[in-house]
Amino acid sequence: MYSGLLIVLLPIFIGYLIKLKQRKLLDFINKLLGLFVYIILFFMGISLAQLDDLGGNLQSIMIYSGVFFACTFGCNFIALMVFDVIRPWKESNNAEALPSTLKMILESLQICISLVAGFLVGLLPLPFFEYASKVIEVALIILLFIVGIQLRSSGMTIKQILLNKIGLMTTVIVAITALIGGTIAAVILDLPVKTGLAVSSGFGWYSLSGILLTEAHGPILGSTAFFNDLLRELFAVLLIPSLIRRYRMTTLGLCGATSMDFTLPILQKGGGVSMVPPAIVQGFLLSLLVPILMTLFLHI
Repeated sequence: MYSGLLIVLLPIFIGYLIKLKQRKLLDFINKLLGLFVYIILFFMGISLAQLDDLGGNLQSIMIYSGVFFACTFGCNFIALMVFDVIRPWKESNNAEALPSTLKMILESLQICISLVAGFLVGLLPLPFFEYASKVIEVALIILLFIVGIQLRSSGMTIKQILLNKIGLMTTVIVAITALIGGTIAAVILDLPVKTGLAVSSGFGWYSLSGILLTEAHGPILGSTAFFNDLLRELFAVLLIPSLIRRYRMTTLGLCGATSMDFTLPILQKGGGVSMVPPAIVQGFLLSLLVPILMTLFLHI
């Protein structure tokens, strides 16, 4: 367990020691991160194509993903709505017109192209496929190192994180209820509870959750984690326009770890600048929790 946790956390820690201020370097790091996400997903697709009984396994992935998403996202939604009703978060805001929902969905779905492309290539009898797992492992270490740099360069201090009550509250609610949902899903699917906890602790970070589960339990559960977290992002984008005016805490919480990056501009436009600090805090904390919790649950 400790060696697995060290492999995941060490690259993040080393990256966190590096703080970049130059805009050009930060832009380059962001592009590099995107590149490694695509590379990893491509090789995940290759691994998926190598499975025996491919048709049956694809059906299992669809069922697993659907059950996990319904349980984790559903538990998040119910708990967040309850807190929104009991303690509504209403602030004056300078809301702007939201970007096209269809455009945001298409941008989110673009990442599936690498997975599908890798899957199609994996159907060919090429000799380098035996190195797919090694490529994923090396790319994961580099990706985590880059994530560490991003977290340090986000500008958030420990004081700012601890003083933002909304961001802390949504983080706790999302983490706890997602794990409850993962436990329920594991019982429904007759999987070990620790596996259910691992799948549900991705919190929307589809690239990392899919990779870690693929490394530990193979491409079926890896793809399940990937699609579970991708569905969170897609549904968050769909629900933001209808929820953000009245249920701000719910809207923020449903975005999960993506509130610090992909969904942040949508949250800001729909809810005003007051949405930004808690969104960054929530995304920051959940991004830190993902590798820690997943590694723990995968190795206990």
